[in-house]
Amino acid sequence: MEQQGTYDVIIIGGSYAGLSAALSLGRSLRKVLIIDSGTPCNRQTPYSHNFLTNDGSRPKAVHDKAKAQAIGYQSVIYLEGLVTDIALLEDIFEVTTQENEVFTAKKLLFATGVTDTIPNIQGFEECWGKSILHCPYCHGYEAKGLKTGVLGNGDMGYELAKTISHWAGELTLYTNGTSTLSPEEVLKLNKHNISVVQNEIDYIEQENGQVKRLHFKDTEPEEIKALYTQLPFIQQCSLPQSLGCGMTEKGFIEIDKCLQTTIPGIYAAGDCVSLFRSIANAVAMGSKAGAMINKCLIEEDFSA
Repeated sequence: MEQQGTYDVIIIGGSYAGLSAALSLGRSLRKVLIIDSGTPCNRQTPYSHNFLTNDGSRPKAVHDKAKAQAIGYQSVIYLEGLVTDIALLEDIFEVTTQENEVFTAKKLLFATGVTDTIPNIQGFEECWGKSILHCPYCHGYEAKGLKTGVLGNGDMGYELAKTISHWAGELTLYTNGTSTLSPEEVLKLNKHNISVVQNEIDYIEQENGQVKRLHFKDTEPEEIKALYTQLPFIQQCSLPQSLGCGMTEKGFIEIDKCLQTTIPGIYAAGDCVSLFRSIANAVAMGSKAGAMINKCLIEEDFSA
């Protein structure tokens, strides 16, 4: 099938949410173009967990199988590329890629994910997604019983330490500087044998992405086997904001119950709209987005 003409839907982002939406739309006999830059946020993670039928699989293997199944439908096309511009021409969206290819569609779906902001700590980036973790539901079982740290401060650090406490062995909350926890939070953590260390981290000693020790600027290093944290992020694609899509206070694309953004005809799904970052959640949201977009197209046909 040639990459030309007007599509029913252009999906920007071809990872789990985008491919799931494409599968749903392909099975709905819709003409779909997926444009993907090939930079999923879990590309460093060696294994994926907590996704039924694929628990323990490599993320790329899950992606490749999903892609093969989605493009198995003749009306679905997958294009490697980067979208650089989008224009609304009456009721049609015009999408331009970095290679100056131009495509048009009735509807758009952003499944573009987010980009984590890596802190300026030597060794952190090498461990991110391997032994420095964001989600106990994705990685907690593999790190169960290990000497574990949480990197965080204030309410975020407190809540994350609480959340992983029954997965971890010996657990320490590292605030990387003066603690902003309340006295009540510190007492509750201590009551559950969770200590709080306020020393500033100098660097992380690691080997092949496996954290070994936290080195501090003014005290002796401490050995740990796993470290959890929640990083700030930015949207991987800035086009939704450029188009005027509303954003939430936490930096996600604002959507309604049908996964439509504040701009009619533009939808969003996956990590770019959800704090719960997992393959299972992205797949579920993509499937729903595909069904909602198809329903919208049907309603428009019947109202014409």
